[in-house]
This record gives sequence, C-alpha cells and structure tokens, in this order.
Amino acid sequence: MIIKNKSIVNDDWNVLRLGEGDSPESVDVPSGKIIVPLTVWQAQRETLQQRSEVGVWLASDQRAEELQNDLAMFSVIAVDFPRFGDGRGYSLAYHLRTRLNYHGELRAIGDVLRDQLFYMQRVGFDSFAPRADKDIHEALKGLSDFSLNYQASVDQPSPLFRRVQRGNEL
Repeated sequence: MIIKNKSIVNDDWNVLRLGEGDSPESVDVPSGKIIVPLTVWQAQRETLQQRSEVGVWLASDQRAEELQNDLAMFSVIAVDFPRFGDGRGYSLAYHLRTRLNYHGELRAIGDVLRDQLFYMQRVGFDSFAPRADKDIHEALKGLSDFSLNYQASVDQPSPLFRRVQRGNEL
C-alpha cells in the first residue's frame, strides 16, 4: 500500500534494491512493474528501455540531471530517503518538477514518516511509500497538517502575501 494523490491505494510497483553481492551491470531485473536504482538504469539502459513498465529511483546523493534525457521514458521516479533527517531528497524533487519539468509520478521511498509528507507534497511528491512499521492511515493525515502555506513552492507558486487582499489599515 502507498499514498498516491492523497488516497491509500495498492502498490503494483516493486522497488529493486541491490544486495551485498549485486552489481548494477549483472543484477537480474525481474519482470513486471519495477523501479530500479539509477545505477542499474545506467548500466542496463539498452535492455531496460525496451520495457514499458520500468521506473527509476535516485539516492539522495545523486543528481536529477543524470536522468534529464530519459525523463519521458518513466511514468514513475522515486527518491530514496535513507534516513528521516536527510533532506536532500526534497531538493531532488523540487529540481525534477521545476527545472527538469518532470510531470509523471514522483514517489518518496525509504525512511518516509508522517511528519514529512506535508512538506514532501509541497516540493512535488505526489506519492509516498511510508516506512513499513508505520500506520499508513496515520501517515495520510500528515498531508493535511496545515491548511495554509505562507511560502511559494511547487504546489502553490505564489506566496501568501500575493494571495491575500488587504484593506486599508490604520
């Protein structure tokens, strides 16, 4: 189960993670809907681009530009959060949406917790795979923790002061 477009839905995608002895060049990519690490995509691009149901995930220390020429091939791109306090994935998502114009599903994976969802949504994530040990129904509530945004971002390009009509105040 994942949260997608503010609803809990079945997840028909699998995330491929490399094991200790696996290499990006030789790992066997299973059939079906699969989200592969960027390194696997780069190593097996010729084979994988023949498949229609392949997504890619970025580690927090990778750059979104590495996918710049391939973005149209993916209906889903995931960003991995290795731990709660690692905020580099927010920048990756914002960059994918605003500078690289990615319009497909953008998914947060890894150490994804309720407290992050509202802010992840602001920078362009539209689906979330919360940590398995957390209640997904509780996590869903995180998307509506706040009713108003002050700052501009992907989900609201105008800051609050530009959206509010003020009267003459003395």
